[in-house]
Amino acid sequence: MTASKAVDDLMQAFQKLPGVGARTAQRMVFQLLSRNRENALRIANALQYAAENVQHCKMCNNFSESSTCSICRSSNRDRKLLCVVETPADLASFESAGFYNGLYYVLMGRISPFDGLGPKELPIEALLKRLCEDDVQEVILATNSTAEGDATADYLAELLEKNEFKTTRLARGLPVGGELEYLDRGTLSEAFQRRITT
Repeated sequence: MTASKAVDDLMQAFQKLPGVGARTAQRMVFQLLSRNRENALRIANALQYAAENVQHCKMCNNFSESSTCSICRSSNRDRKLLCVVETPADLASFESAGFYNGLYYVLMGRISPFDGLGPKELPIEALLKRLCEDDVQEVILATNSTAEGDATADYLAELLEKNEFKTTRLARGLPVGGELEYLDRGTLSEAFQRRITT
């Protein structure tokens, strides 16, 4: 607690962010208010603008300031490929890597019974509707390599195959430049089981 309710409220607000504890929130608030008020105002204005103006793209469910995001509007994207990811951060990783030129669909989560998220809590119906309306020839399931990500991919693969959509999943195994002695058992096992002919 500080002598200012406004400062205490701001620290509590920062603590709502993932990975930000009381000490980190305190350091952030004190830094912004004691040395960087101009940046504090820029952050406040940007956050307010985003909270008021950012919505979900009607095609891919990613964040966008318009009803259709720039990726979905682009005429340079391969419309026959649709990559299904869990979060906007996953989409950003693909985009920054620069090797994928298809379209996306963002689930905004994954099947996680522990968190109370089942298939009905995810926008899977909207995904199916999009696939039926568009000329997608391959759905790439790019969920994370976690129990929840695998459960989500398995559920989607079964559902999409029933509806006769071609589905693929990301390969797993050795990271580029990785050394065998440092790999965990699961990664090494996955790499061995998914070995390819040379």
